[in-house]
Amino acid sequence: MTSAVGSRPVVVGVDAGDPASAALAWAADEAVRRGLPLRLVHAVPPSSRDYRGFDEGHYRTAMHEAGEAALGEARLAVEERYSGLDISIVLADGQPGQVICRRAASAEMVVLGTRGLSRIEAVLSTYSVILPVTAQAPCPVVIVRGEEQVPEEPPYVVVGVDGSAGSGAAIDFAFDAAARRGAELRAVWVWQAPTILPIDKATAIQEIRRQLHEVTAGRTALHPDVRLTHEVLTGHPVEQLAAASENALALVVGRRGRGGFTGLRLGSVPHGLLHRARCPLVAVPADLD
Repeated sequence: MTSAVGSRPVVVGVDAGDPASAALAWAADEAVRRGLPLRLVHAVPPSSRDYRGFDEGHYRTAMHEAGEAALGEARLAVEERYSGLDISIVLADGQPGQVICRRAASAEMVVLGTRGLSRIEAVLSTYSVILPVTAQAPCPVVIVRGEEQVPEEPPYVVVGVDGSAGSGAAIDFAFDAAARRGAELRAVWVWQAPTILPIDKATAIQEIRRQLHEVTAGRTALHPDVRLTHEVLTGHPVEQLAAASENALALVVGRRGRGGFTGLRLGSVPHGLLHRARCPLVAVPADLD
């Protein structure tokens, strides 16, 4: 099992507390599926302790040893799963989010695991990785929950669509992901009725359905074997997409959709889905090559 010389790797963050994680398995599967190398990355954060008697050198030695052990265990788990896969390991000093973002600059995608941090913990934790990496990485970022998923048969991928440039890149990624897995693709547009302006609901949904068919039509020729279905739902986009993701192989969304505040790098919908998606979540930047 080999990869092309100079191939952009699949990068996966390795947690010392859970080195043989579901995210590691997902990343290894994807590297094999795409014929790419796999890069295992572990970051040693700086100490936040500053009091008399604290031994910084001992702390760093212990943290490096733990990181090396986690990387070794992760590598062994992948080698047992796939012999011959091109695997490299990186042990780096720095805040984990920043370390992963630097590696993302030359990656095909980044895969991260989550052990169920609450919304407040994910935002406020000093060592939070998922939020900054998902918001800033120049490549797709995949968030894999700790528990095993049981996909339905036939398998399917869900893509959230809203007509934005971000969702266009997400559609391209989702078609490719479905084709590689022999899966169906469900294109879902969630319409949230305005609370102030009066609007004819039936007419609005009909127009959205037309746009949904229009934005996906050009992609079907590239993946004729992918069975595509269209669905327009009403309600809150995060709630409806989270429900649609149950038993899916993956939920793919653009990193920023319509609305939100100028300057935010992660839209409100993908941000909400970090905590609510019931399958691996893929956030795709709009300017993906």
